[in-house]
Amino acid sequence: MYPFFSNKKILLIDKAQKHVNDRTWCYWEMRPGWFEEIVHHRWKQIDIYSNEFSARYDLLPYEYKMIRGIDLYNYVLNKAVQNKNITIVYEEVQSIHSNETTATVTTNNNEYLADYVFNSILLNNWQQQALQQKKIFVLSQHFKGWLIETKKDIFNDQVATFMDFRVDQIKGTAFVYALPVSKKQALVEYTLFSENILEQEEYDAALEAYIHKYLAIKKFTVQHSEWGIIPMTNYNFPKGENRIINIGTAGGQTKGSSGYTFQFIQKHAEKIVDALIHEKDPLNVQTIFEKRFRTYDGILLNVLKNKKMSGDKLFTQLFQKNAPQSVLKFLDNETNIKEELKIMNSVSLTAFLPAALKQIF
Repeated sequence: MYPFFSNKKILLIDKAQKHVNDRTWCYWEMRPGWFEEIVHHRWKQIDIYSNEFSARYDLLPYEYKMIRGIDLYNYVLNKAVQNKNITIVYEEVQSIHSNETTATVTTNNNEYLADYVFNSILLNNWQQQALQQKKIFVLSQHFKGWLIETKKDIFNDQVATFMDFRVDQIKGTAFVYALPVSKKQALVEYTLFSENILEQEEYDAALEAYIHKYLAIKKFTVQHSEWGIIPMTNYNFPKGENRIINIGTAGGQTKGSSGYTFQFIQKHAEKIVDALIHEKDPLNVQTIFEKRFRTYDGILLNVLKNKKMSGDKLFTQLFQKNAPQSVLKFLDNETNIKEELKIMNSVSLTAFLPAALKQIF
């Protein structure tokens, strides 16, 4: 813990204890990060597949990393209990209010006052608010994954299938990623970008078909299953109000065009911590560069939502015509204007130019 916080009273409120491995986070980094101790697996090579193109890429200096949900929960909570100034309670939040000097959290059991509240609870009506605004697009990234195990050594655990677009694209932009964590185990996840969520049986059928057809595996067992929905939108989620600071997806830290969230949360958290240490307003830590990338996200969502170009062709072109390091840097919102123009010139101008003009002007 930063010395600045050693004399601060910190309260963590969650509605239930974390005992289940309910999700997996994957992200890329150039160097060891905050959670290096609990990285479950890492890859230095990735595969990209489509019906027209396939390639294997070396990622260095990046590594693609996986963290299991249960490992992150245990790691963070174990760190927390080692600090006497941190208290953890399991209660359901009913409401959050703030004036200029104090924030109040009301739960089903208690009321708590604080100098600041950092809120990760997403407002239920955010989609309605988003759809009422012009040039705002709302899709969902929804997915189901199986951790499968085989009796024989089948997988190359040094290479991750980052995106495989050879699956049916009728219901939306669809792809599978297959992440081997050993020679006998891999997380296989079917993902869709669309407006409509599927029935669970449809995800299962897509996973089963992919495993049989493209992994050529007939017999396997499912060790773990996960399912989730991530908003894909250029809606500007409210940063908070007065002494309430929204974080995570609720604070706009999910990248609208890809759904990637994990690393953006860490970057946002670092900015908040720095603001608090230097007695600045933690509510206003967004930069102009983030606004620029929000515009790019809006353009891409416009293209996908209005079907001006299929997502499989779009992402395939990005990797086919650019170094993977450039694409990852762009997806991390860390490129400069020159690099961004090169990225934009690698995709169809027929599809993107009208969307860009409409989004900007």
